[in-house]
Order: sequence, then C-alpha cells, then structure tokens
Amino acid sequence: MLELHDAPLAPLTTFRLGGPATRLVTATTDAEVVAAVREADADGTPLLVIGGGSNLVIGDKGFAGTALRIATSGFDLVGTTLELAAGEVWTDAVARTVEAGLAGVECLAGIPGSAGATPIQNVGAYGQEVSATITEVIAYDRRARETVTLGNEECAFSYRHSRFKADPERYVVLRVRFALEDADGLSAPVKYAETARALGVEPGDRVPLTQARETVLKLRAGKGMVLDAEDHDTWSAGSFFTNPILTDADFAVFHARVKERLGEDAVPPAYPAGEGRTKTSAAWLIDKAGFTKGYGSGPARISGKHTLALTNRGEATTEDLLALAREVVAGVREAFGVTLVNEPVMVGVGL
Repeated sequence: MLELHDAPLAPLTTFRLGGPATRLVTATTDAEVVAAVREADADGTPLLVIGGGSNLVIGDKGFAGTALRIATSGFDLVGTTLELAAGEVWTDAVARTVEAGLAGVECLAGIPGSAGATPIQNVGAYGQEVSATITEVIAYDRRARETVTLGNEECAFSYRHSRFKADPERYVVLRVRFALEDADGLSAPVKYAETARALGVEPGDRVPLTQARETVLKLRAGKGMVLDAEDHDTWSAGSFFTNPILTDADFAVFHARVKERLGEDAVPPAYPAGEGRTKTSAAWLIDKAGFTKGYGSGPARISGKHTLALTNRGEATTEDLLALAREVVAGVREAFGVTLVNEPVMVGVGL
C-alpha cells in the first residue's frame, strides 16, 4: 500500500482542481482498502475515497485527512455474470463486455471513472442505467465494521441516486456484480431518441453491440464527454447538474414561466419520471437562461460543446469553478423558478 503525505489531489480528478490531502493512501487489494478504512475510523481521521476522480470537486484548501485512492483490479466474467473490482476503469470494462458479445451496459461507454462509483451515482446515459443490470454490491460497512453484500433492491436506486449516495459516510464499495444479456451480438433495445436517430433505427430496436458502443462514443465526444488531455472541454465532471424532477404542480408553474419568458409557443422538454412527476432538461434550462456554450471569460467556463459541462480551461481554481456554478444556478432560478442541483460530490466546498 503506497502512502504519501501532503499529496496533490488535483491530478487525481478530471477537473484537475483541488488542494492536497494530509495523507494519500493507494490501495490495490480489497484487504488494503478495508485496512485503510478501519485505520482511519479507529483514529477518527476524516476519510475521502477516490476512484477515477470524475465526479469530485475538491476545495482549493485540499482535504485535511486521509484520501484513499482505490486502485483494485478484477474483471471476472462467467457466462453472463460479471464481477468488477471497484478500481476497474469503467469505460474499459464496458469495452470488454462488448467484445464478449454481452449487452446491458454498451450505451454507458466513454463514461469516465471507476466501476466502484457506478452504483453510488446510479450512473446512466443514453437510455441505460447501471441499476438495470447490477445484481449485488459488495461493500465495507463502516458502521457494522464488516463486509456486506447488498442486493439490487437494498441499494435503493433512483435517478442518479442510491443508498450509498444517501449515506456517503457508511459504505465503501469493493466490488460490483452485473447480470448482462446474451442477445447474439446485439445490443439491448435502444431507448434513447438521440441514440436511435444516430443509429438510424426506431426506439426499441436492437443493433450490433459494437455499433451501439461506437455511436455512443461519437455522441459523447461531440459533447466533450470523452476524456482527452488536450481538450479543455473534457476537463470537467461531465454533467455538472442533474436534470430537475418536478411535481405536476411545480411543472405547471415552470411551464407558465417558460411561456412568459420565451413566448406562448415555447415548450420545455418533459419526460415522465413516475406518478405525478416530470423530468426536464438541465441543459435546456441553462441555455435558455442565457448561459450558452462557451459562456464565461475567466479560467472556468461552460464547455464549448455542451452547456451542461463546466470546465477548467487550464488555470482555474475550484473557487473559479464554483463562482461560475453559482452564477448559473442563480440565473436559472431567476429565469424559470427551478433550482439546479450539482451532480459532482463536493469536498470541503458547496454551492
């Protein structure tokens, strides 16, 4: 287990932002992960768990405690059952499932980060969410001081949320198990309209797995959502805000605000989100509130490819990023009465 002191954390995040940790421990086995967590808990030391760093906003002052970087490895595929170690690179794991001819996560290609983070956030994109294929999550329970196995229902998955996100100080994910589908080399039914259009098929159709993956990667790259060290539009956490889910009453008020601001013919995006609830688009709200692609004049700006991504242009600080985020939140609230919620985890800072 590698240990460093006063260690920079910015290089471990896709934003490339944040100050140092008092102590950085890199664990390469489940046993090392558990040992590091137990040590921190026994000493009462604050603990920050880092996987791929694609969903973290760390304050400029850094983290006063132990940062635990999970670098475990393990890709175990038996039939259609897949078990991934938490430290596995997610997009590489997706590529390997496609190579194996198995469907279920092919539309989650290109998402940065580690496998262990996927159940925490209930990672999803282009019509797929990991909650549809996860069967079990093996985690260390800091409260019970033991390793536990949680079934899908116990994970309490919902839109970009889970039991793990609801109680972030309790569980450290060690391994994730998935049930994939053998559809003779075809994808799962295509659900997302944009993906279907790009593929030239109807929603509900299946396409060759490799075609689905490559199409999603192309769509993501066009929005700056595939990591590229030379492209500052990818120095981000992907989508910075979640899509708002509104009650019917709140959506009616919102719809009225849209017509008032944009005209009687304006129609905001609306998607069913359960009984009495409607999801709308954060990207649409940001754009229509006046924060267009490339907005900003400082070192932190909205991506030139997608309004939902806030980016570090190379010399930004975390405070630069947060100032931009706060400006966007305030602008959208003033324009439409909807309060955006950040998707990345905030460490030592907040909006």
